Amino acid sequence: MADTKSRAKTRAKPALVATAVAAAAGAAAAGAARARKSNEGKDEMTIEATQTVQDAAQKTQAFFGDVNERAKVAADKTAKVVEELADIARGNVEALVASSKVAAKGAETLGQDAAEYGRKRFEEASATLRGLSEAKTPADFFRLQSEYAKNAFDSFVAESAKASETMVKLAGEVAEPITSRYSVAAERVKGLANT
Repeated sequence: MADTKSRAKTRAKPALVATAVAAAAGAAAAGAARARKSNEGKDEMTIEATQTVQDAAQKTQAFFGDVNERAKVAADKTAKVVEELADIARGNVEALVASSKVAAKGAETLGQDAAEYGRKRFEEASATLRGLSEAKTPADFFRLQSEYAKNAFDSFVAESAKASETMVKLAGEVAEPITSRYSVAAERVKGLANT
C-alpha cells in the first residue's frame, strides 16, 4: 500500500507538475504580454516625452529669439537717443560759448566806453577848474560853475541812456544763441520723445 500511495503520489506529481508548469507558462505568457504592453507604453511615453521636450525647446528658442530681437531694437533705439542727447548737449555748450564770447566782447565795449567817458569828464573838469580859477568876478565864477554842472548833468544823462541802450542790445545778443539753441533742442527732444 505504501507502494501504491507512493506511485499515486508520483503519478499525481506529474499532473501537478504539468498543471504548475502550465500555470507558470500562463503566468509567464501573461507577464510577457504585460511586459510587452509595458514596453510599448514606455516607448509611447518616451516618444511623447521627447516630442514634448522638443516642442518646449522650440517654443523657448522662439521666445528667447523674440526677446533677443526686441532687446536689440531697444538697444539700438537707446543708442540713438544717447547719441542725439550728446549732440544736443554739444550744441548747447557751443551756444553757451558763443553767448559768453558776445558777453565778453560787450563787457569790453562797455568798459572802453566807461573809460572814454571818464577821460572826457576828467578833461572837462580840468578845463572848468582852470576857468574857475581865472574867473575875475563872482558872477563869472557862478556862471562857469553852472555851465559845468549843466554840461556834466546832460553828459551823464546822455551817457546813461547810451549805456542802457548798449546793455539792452548786449543782453539780446547774449541771449540770442541760447534762445535759438533752446528752440532747436526742444524740437529735437520732442522728436526723441515720439520715437
